Amino acid sequence: SGERFSAFYDIKPSGNFEGKSIPNLISQETAFEQRRLLKKERQALFEAREKRIHPFKDDKILTSWNGLMIAALALAARVFNEPIYRQAAENAALFILKKLRRDDGRLLARYREGEAQHLGYVDDYAFFTWGLIELYQASFQPNYLKAALTLSLDFIDRFWDEENGGFFLYGDDSEQLLVRPKEVYDGATPSGNSVSALNFFRLARLTGETEWEEKGQQILETFGGTVKQYPAGYTHLLMALQFAEGSSQEIILTGDPADEGFKTMLEILNKEYLPYSVILTVQEGLEETVPFIRNYLPVNNQATAYVCQNFSCRKPTTDKNELIRIINNHPGS
Repeated sequence: SGERFSAFYDIKPSGNFEGKSIPNLISQETAFEQRRLLKKERQALFEAREKRIHPFKDDKILTSWNGLMIAALALAARVFNEPIYRQAAENAALFILKKLRRDDGRLLARYREGEAQHLGYVDDYAFFTWGLIELYQASFQPNYLKAALTLSLDFIDRFWDEENGGFFLYGDDSEQLLVRPKEVYDGATPSGNSVSALNFFRLARLTGETEWEEKGQQILETFGGTVKQYPAGYTHLLMALQFAEGSSQEIILTGDPADEGFKTMLEILNKEYLPYSVILTVQEGLEETVPFIRNYLPVNNQATAYVCQNFSCRKPTTDKNELIRIINNHPGS
C-alpha cells in the first residue's frame, strides 16, 4: 500500500521538487475517486504530521473568498456532474448563513475560533450573493435564491449611494471615514460593483422583477465613463453589460425531477456553455419567491422545457433533441 500511496501522490526516491517530495495530485485526473481508496494511508500520514510543531497559519474564514469558492464549486458541480462539489458548496454556504450573519441579517466579514467579527464589506455581499445564485442553479433549492434576494436587499439598503449611484466600500453602519470610497476595477478578483451588476441582471431574469434590472443598469451608468478610459481593466463589469444588452434567455424546466426525461434535459443544459442564460425548475416552495412560475405546466405530464427571452417564450418542448436545437440556435449560445 505504501508503493500505491507514493505513486498516487508523486512521491519518489529522487524527489519531485529540489530533491525532496511534496505530495501532490497534479497528474491525477480522478483524484477524488482514488483518494477514497487511500483513506487508511492518508489517516496514518495525518497522525504522523500531527506530532510535528505546527507552522503559523492564517486560518480565518473570509466571507468574500468563500463566496468565490462557492460560486466556482457550484458551477463545477453542474458542468462535471460531480455531487461532491455541490455538497462542499452547500456546506460552505450554510456555514456562512449560520455563523457569519447576525440576527438582523447583517453579513459579517470573518470567522475564527468560534468568533464572527467585523461588518461585511461590499465584496462580502457581492461575492456571497454570486455564490448563492450559482448554488441555486446547481441545486434548484429555493432557499438559496431567497437568501440571495434577502441579502441583496440588505446590501442595497446599507451600501448604495443614493446621490451618485454605485456601492460604497463599506456600509452606513460602519465607522465613518473622511470619504466613502467606491471600487469598480476588476483585478485579480473582480470588484464588488462589477459582480453586483451581473448578480442583479441574473436575479431579474430569475424572478421577473424589473427592479433588479434597473439597479444593474444604474451601476453600468455610474461607472460607464471610467470603463471607457480602459475597458480591459473592467472585464467583469463588461460581462454584466454583455448579459444585459445581449440575447440572454430564461429556461424553465417543469415536470417530475425524478423522471428520466427531466434529468436528461437538465444534463443537456448543464453540459452546454450558456453564459447568458438562467435556469429555473418548477419545484415546491419556489412560487413564493418567483410567482410567475405557476404559469409553466408540463405538457402531457412529461418533462417540458420553456425557452424564453425577456419572458417571451417559444412553444414548449418535451423533445430533448428539439431543446438542443433551440439553445444551439439562440444568439446568446
